[in-house]
Amino acid sequence: MTDSPEAPEPITKPNAEAALAAHGTNPWAIHDFRLIWLGRVLAVLAIQIQSSALLWQVYEIARRDHPIEQASLYLGLVGLAQFIPLLLLTLPAGEMADRRDRRRTVILAILAEGTCAACFLAMAIHGHPPLWGLLAVAVGFGASRAFLAPASQAYLPMVVGRAALPRAIAAQSIAFQTGAIAGPALGGVIVGVSVPLAYGVSLGLFAVALLCFLIIRTSGKPTPVEASGDRWEAVKDGLRYVWNTKIVLGAISLDLIVVLFAGVALLTPIFARDILHVGPEGFGLLRASFGIGAFMMALILARYPIPGRGGMLMFASVAVFGVCTIVFGLSKIVWLSAAALFIGGAADMVSVNIRQTLIQLSTPDHMRGRVSSVSMLFIGASNELGEAYSGVMVRFLGPIGAAVFGGFGALAATGVWAKLFPGLRKADKLV
Repeated sequence: MTDSPEAPEPITKPNAEAALAAHGTNPWAIHDFRLIWLGRVLAVLAIQIQSSALLWQVYEIARRDHPIEQASLYLGLVGLAQFIPLLLLTLPAGEMADRRDRRRTVILAILAEGTCAACFLAMAIHGHPPLWGLLAVAVGFGASRAFLAPASQAYLPMVVGRAALPRAIAAQSIAFQTGAIAGPALGGVIVGVSVPLAYGVSLGLFAVALLCFLIIRTSGKPTPVEASGDRWEAVKDGLRYVWNTKIVLGAISLDLIVVLFAGVALLTPIFARDILHVGPEGFGLLRASFGIGAFMMALILARYPIPGRGGMLMFASVAVFGVCTIVFGLSKIVWLSAAALFIGGAADMVSVNIRQTLIQLSTPDHMRGRVSSVSMLFIGASNELGEAYSGVMVRFLGPIGAAVFGGFGALAATGVWAKLFPGLRKADKLV
């Protein structure tokens, strides 16, 4: 940091509490929160658009020399390449978020993600990128993602203060869901036009997200209390808290199992190219359908929050998601497939909204970085692990069999988890 009198002084924690008190419970009145919200939306959008482009590109390259079942394994390798660094680094990243400057960590993570996007773009422009090169960049991208989520979630309370934190958490969740919903939809459409264009859009979004965090003034340095203690013992504290808090454990593990069984992201390029025979434009339609369904449900939930019986509604929405996956797997009509994904996206949004709310409300401030890292490991990394699993299942069952098996697996998980976690099933108010 420069000592120049012209440079803006970061807002320290004590000063922040005094400055934020005037805003009451409204986080939108805080300038830095608005920047965080925008930066998070843009970063998640960039991640999802890039993921769409990478899946389509890898499958197209693999299908030049391999049949469907073998080409699907390369798609599984994309997920595995990102899952391994997430598995190895997410828990240490959560502990670091409770010890190091969170704002600086977020900035470096977004910078690394943007660098990966630039590498993908360069290889796409080249026209014939090697699969090993794409997978190598995917490993670096997974490593940067491991540090982004825990640091950004733990930084939020430092920006908004305690009074505005509940509303800020809800708004931050909407930011993530907006990017996670609109990203696959937009990515699918852009990939239908041009894969290099998709990578270029992703790079531009990362650049703007980075700018948002660079101009935030609130300090990201944790207090000495937050930074004290043995590092590995702190990691184990986070794991113990999740294990002992059954609502949190049930919520994040249910997401892992359902995405592992019934995640359809990896299957969409296979179905578009070789089952429905609709090409990249149809791939865009399928990716967009899931995102549009989830986005429309998010708008409904923003206007009409779930009043009660959140646990039962969450399990019901997971069951609907499983049924939609089965319909998608059996469909031979592109519009029926798109409709199944649309309804599945809406059901998934209900489930995700309830799960994230329960996790956030059940976590104390001083554990937020570590619990966020565990949640990221289960929920965020489940997408990549699900892609790896789906690639293997397609190899043995074929794409249709993998989708149908996954849908029934999600239905079975719904019943098992409802019995294993009665507290989660009986969860009522989401306030």
